Parts: sequence; structure tokens; C-alpha cells
Amino acid sequence: MRKVYLLFTDTGTFFSKMINLFTKSKLNHASISFDEALTKVYSFGRKQPYNPLSGGFVKENVRAPFFRKSTCAIYQLSITEEIYELLFDRVKKMEQETDDYRYNLLGVIGVLFNREWQRDRAFFCSEFVATMLREAGIYTEEKPACLTKPQDLKEWHELTLIYHGDLIVYLQKHGPIEEPVRHWKRLYS
Repeated sequence: MRKVYLLFTDTGTFFSKMINLFTKSKLNHASISFDEALTKVYSFGRKQPYNPLSGGFVKENVRAPFFRKSTCAIYQLSITEEIYELLFDRVKKMEQETDDYRYNLLGVIGVLFNREWQRDRAFFCSEFVATMLREAGIYTEEKPACLTKPQDLKEWHELTLIYHGDLIVYLQKHGPIEEPVRHWKRLYS
């Protein structure tokens, strides 16, 4: 058996706080990782960490300063080698075609009003994770992926919670953390 990891984070940004307010929940960003150390983490979110208006398919560097103050929950999912390869290949194909994908902001608004708003090649974070798991044949919940919230995924009975707390604490146990780039270093590097 292989394992994939679902990572749920709260970065504390304004956008994150707004989503928390509307959902009455925390940890509203969902990602999928193919390793326990969280070096291969994928989602739909900000392409530029400090610009919430530039979104799409992203390979997230959760060791970067942007995630430094994040809280998280990490869930483990046991799957077959065949399903692992299928998921990984699908995500890598999306990574190669990253410019063809968009962030589904209209879909997020649809979730708030419980209205399906599917767009071709556009996802929000939990819609992406649910779609990947559904396409692999393992996530069979009735709710459409375009209405799936991170909370729905966290409640999925197939997942096992392995960590809840500060993301940086978890990451320090699994490898080095990036140091923030100082302004003067950027000028003279």
C-alpha cells in the first residue's frame, strides 16, 4: 500500500479569514501531497504567494515564508500502488499544462450559495482534490466536486488524522525550512 496526504491549512491571510467567516470553519485550504515530508504538494491557489488575484494550479512550497504562520491538519490516505501512480501521473500532467488551468473563483462563490458552478479546466482547492480522488475511483461521495468544501474532505471516513497544529512544527521534523529572503539579499544577489 502507498500513502497520499491531504493537507488542510489556514495561512491567516485576509482571503483565508474571509473564507473562514463564510464557512464558519478553519483550515479552508486543501492540498494533496505525495510524500509525508510534504515536498510534493499540489493544489489550486495563489500562483504568487502575496497576490490573491493570481490563481491557478500550483505546486506549493509549504516551507516558504508565506506558510510560516500557518496552522494545519494532515490526513493520511492508504491506496494501492496503481491508484498512487494514476493520481501522481494526473497531477504531473496538470503541472506540465499549468498555463491551461485557472482558479475557479466563481465556483467558490457557488459553494457559498450551494449552486454548482463548474468551469472547464478551472478549480478551487477542495474541488481539485475531490476531482483527483474521484477520477481515481476512491472518493465516491454524492456531493459534486464543485460543491465540495475542505470540511467535507476532512470528514471523509477513509482518512486518518496524523497531525494537527502549527505547520512549521511538523515541517521542522521533516527537513529544512526556507529562511526569508531579506530585501538587501534580493538587491545584491
